[in-house]
Amino acid sequence: MPVQRQNFNNRVIKQPNPGMRRIQVVKESFIGQQLSLSREQGERFWPMYRQYQNELFEVRRLKRLNNSDAQANGSEQIKKDMDYDAQLINIRKHYNDEFLKILPPEKVSQLIKSEREFTDELIRKLHEQPK
Repeated sequence: MPVQRQNFNNRVIKQPNPGMRRIQVVKESFIGQQLSLSREQGERFWPMYRQYQNELFEVRRLKRLNNSDAQANGSEQIKKDMDYDAQLINIRKHYNDEFLKILPPEKVSQLIKSEREFTDELIRKLHEQPK
């Protein structure tokens, strides 16, 4: 059974499955290399970053569930989808502020770039795999 935690909005979130967890470990390694954090920065940053990732994961999971089947009230489904997008933005804003309490702005900017680079590389490798 997945472990559950509270996010900054006090909503219970589930932990990603083992396959997703493996990707997170590789992603953290990549980001760690890119950021070159001091030991003190790392001790403060990584727990917060993992919580950030878990909160994003949970909202994305809920958004996928909302969009998995057409609902009788399509306008309600669209409204929920937009609400999930707003939640994702609010989570990013909240954690951007929190990261800036730990890291200089240049490293927070590098974090965002590194996440994007990792995602682009992951997608590229998945497309290269034989079907």
